[in-house]
Amino acid sequence: MKKAALHNLGCKVNAYETEAMEELLKKDGFTIVSFDEQADVYVINTCSVTNIADRKSRQMIHKCKKLNPDACVVAAGCYIQNFGKDIAEELGADIILGNNKKNDLVPKIHEYYENLGGEPILDYIDINEGNVDYENMIIEKDSEHTRAFVKVQDGCNQFCSYCIIPFARGRIRSRDIEDVVTEVTGLANNGYKEVVITGIHLSSYGNGKDYGLADLLEAVEQIPGIERIRMGSLEPQIVTENFAKRVSALKKICPHFHLSLQSGCDTVLKRMNRKYTIEEYTNGVAILRKYFDDPAITTDIIVGFPGETEEEYQITEDYVEQIAFYELHVFAYSKRAGTKAASMPGQLTNAIKKDRSARLIAKGNESTLAYRKNHIGKTLDVLLEEKATIDGKEYFVGYSKEYIKCALLNENNKDYSNCILKAKATDVAGDGQYLVIEI
Repeated sequence: MKKAALHNLGCKVNAYETEAMEELLKKDGFTIVSFDEQADVYVINTCSVTNIADRKSRQMIHKCKKLNPDACVVAAGCYIQNFGKDIAEELGADIILGNNKKNDLVPKIHEYYENLGGEPILDYIDINEGNVDYENMIIEKDSEHTRAFVKVQDGCNQFCSYCIIPFARGRIRSRDIEDVVTEVTGLANNGYKEVVITGIHLSSYGNGKDYGLADLLEAVEQIPGIERIRMGSLEPQIVTENFAKRVSALKKICPHFHLSLQSGCDTVLKRMNRKYTIEEYTNGVAILRKYFDDPAITTDIIVGFPGETEEEYQITEDYVEQIAFYELHVFAYSKRAGTKAASMPGQLTNAIKKDRSARLIAKGNESTLAYRKNHIGKTLDVLLEEKATIDGKEYFVGYSKEYIKCALLNENNKDYSNCILKAKATDVAGDGQYLVIEI
C-alpha cells in the first residue's frame, strides 16, 4: 500500500482543501503518514499571499525530493496558480495542480505512475478568464477534532491594492446550499458539534444567486447534532440591520465576528482600495453590538502601508482604542510583486513597520485581556478540546462561543474532549491567556 504525506501552507480555505485531498487519497487506498516520514507521494498545498509564502512553498516542494528522491511530488494551490505554469520544471514537482483542479489529484497520480520519466504533468486553467465553476470538494472528517471548517465560497472581486489573491483564486463563486447541508450533516453524524463556515471572500457568498450568507446559516441551523456555527472573516459591508437581525435569531450562531479592517484611517483605506469608510465600519460594529450581547469583534490590521504617515498610523491606533476589539491580528506591510501597492511611492523602512507593529500589538493585547476579564462572573458555553498544563496545573482547555480561550481545572481526571459545558468564569490564568471556568 502506497504512503502519502500532505503539507498545507496558508489560510483556512487551503487547510480545508488539503483535508479534502487527503480524503481523496485515503479512498484510493493510500496510507497517510507524517510529512517528515518517507512517503511515495507528497502533496504541497501552496500559498502566495506574500513573497515569503512563495519562498516557503518552493522550499517545501524541494524538501520532498530530499525526503525521498523517488517520490511523486504534487504541487497545488495559489503559488502554483500564479507561477507554476511558467516554472514547472524549475519547481521540481512531478504534478502541477492549479486552483479549481484539486479534485483531479488521484487521476493525475495514476497518470504519473503510468508514464514515469515524462515531463511534469500540468493540470491548470486560467482561473481569471470566462465563467469558472465552483470546485465542489467535501470532507467527512477534519483534523480539528472538535470543530470542522467548511468551505462554501471561492474567489474574490475586490482587488485590494496590496493583495494577489484575486489573481490566484479568480472571480467569486459559491457552493449550493444543498451541498453544504449534505456535508455538514455528514460531519454532524461523525460527531462534530461546531462548524466554521469559511471562504476566500465569505461576505460575497451567493452573489448573483437568489440566496446569501444569512440563508445558508439558517439552513445549517436546522441540522441535528450541530450545536455551534461560527463564521470566518467578514467584510464590513455585509453587516446591515437585516443581516444582523436574521443571524442573531439563530440559537447556534457564535457571537464572534472577524470583521476585516486593515486600517483605521480613511486615507489609507482609500490607497488600499478597501471600498468602505471608517464611518461605515463603525456603524457595522454598532449594529452587531445592538443585536448581540457583548460580541467578540476581532480584526486584521496592516501597518506601514506605503505612504502611511505617523499621523495616519496614530489615527488607526486611536481607532483601535475606540472600538475596543477583542483581538487584533497585526501585520507589517510586505511588498507583494504583482500588486499595485508594490510600486506605490512612500515605501516605509522595516524599522518603522516593526515599531508600529509592536505598538499596535501592545494595544491589542491590552484590549484582549480587558475583554477576557470582563467575562469573569459570567456563565459561558465552552467547547472543551484537550488537556494542557497551565501554571503547573492540568486543565482541559477549549473555547467559548465568543472564541475566548477557557480552562477547566481537571481535578477528577475526566475526558472532557468535544464536550460543551455551561461554566462560570472565575479568573484568568497563563499570564491572562486563559479564562478559568468552573462547572
